[in-house]
Amino acid sequence: MTEVIKTIEDMEKLYYTSIGQQYLGASDVQAGFIAKTDAPVVSTTTGVYNAVFGVQAWIQLNMEANTFGVLPKVPWTRSGFRAITARGNTMPYGGVAEGGAIADTVKPTFAEISTKPKTMHVTFESSEVQEFLADASDDDAIGSMQDLRTYFAAEHKEDINSALNTENGTLASNNFESIDRVVSSYAEVTNCSESDESTSYTTNDVDIYSQDRDSAASFADAYVGHNSSTVRSLTDSVIQTLLQNTLTNGANPNGQFFQTGWDTWATINQLYESQVRYHLIGEARIQPSVNGIKTPKGNDVGLNVSTMFNKPVIISKDTVQDTGGISRLYLLDSSNPEGYEHPRLCIKVAKPTQYFEGGMNDGSPFAVDKFSTKGLYRTMGELICPFFKVQGKVRDLKA
Repeated sequence: MTEVIKTIEDMEKLYYTSIGQQYLGASDVQAGFIAKTDAPVVSTTTGVYNAVFGVQAWIQLNMEANTFGVLPKVPWTRSGFRAITARGNTMPYGGVAEGGAIADTVKPTFAEISTKPKTMHVTFESSEVQEFLADASDDDAIGSMQDLRTYFAAEHKEDINSALNTENGTLASNNFESIDRVVSSYAEVTNCSESDESTSYTTNDVDIYSQDRDSAASFADAYVGHNSSTVRSLTDSVIQTLLQNTLTNGANPNGQFFQTGWDTWATINQLYESQVRYHLIGEARIQPSVNGIKTPKGNDVGLNVSTMFNKPVIISKDTVQDTGGISRLYLLDSSNPEGYEHPRLCIKVAKPTQYFEGGMNDGSPFAVDKFSTKGLYRTMGELICPFFKVQGKVRDLKA
């Protein structure tokens, strides 16, 4: 070979390509030399190889918080609301006979519903040594407060989303109330079991805001389409019945949206795929905001979501799933056609999500009583539903 190796690229061409290897001599490649198994230095040799993983950690979790994202948020102005639970009299009231006396006055039935805010939070901590290694040296380390702040901001939203999607047999306790607890009824308590399809409800399990759902049907009942805790096929009739009952109960057709899980949405697509020419399933652009779901006009920026019967479909991984079946299907009304202080379904916020930090990073080690820094995300509020009957769900479903 007459050419001279001048660059590393020349060497690579010589040693790493078949064209170059034809110029190598016997002294460069000897079978006996290559076959030897002496004591080579390899990556597992102690002290030789130090893996550098970088300062990022790929999250191997689905951190979506779609339910929390789409519900409207309103400020907390008062701890409760009044509800009119029955009309003043049976309609039609009846006319007056000629010359007859005017009927006695009537009044509707009122109820006072008390609510108070709850605090959702998450805390985390990084030691001073870890903080130094992650931020102030060339060591390949993760776990600084900057890293943890980014991660736990997402996890805090996911935690709220999980609370909002807890099955109704589990008391909310110090967590936010859940959609499944809002959308429950006396009929569900008396005919069904919890989401495992076997555990019976106990007294007060599905009571919400101290409203009794165990004794009899009441204004606090939402519409629940069930099959007495025996999973049945999801059919068009089941979905149509859900639509009809919520609208009959006074739901605003322009303010409704569906929520379900990916498994149920796949089943719905299979159910209607031969009927797409009727536009039962489509797509829309929405804007999730503090005011809930909005449909942008013109060229406004938004998110593309699926629709069913021209209503947005929100998919959440946390949606309650019945054992042996698929996720429940909710039809929710978060609108405010009356122009009241807050919508028919919303999150009332007493204090918005805030971040707090104390410890070595801000010069207050005595506050945490150790050489570390602690962080905390906090959100104070509650899921509020002033109008139960317009909310609906179907449960006990299978593909």
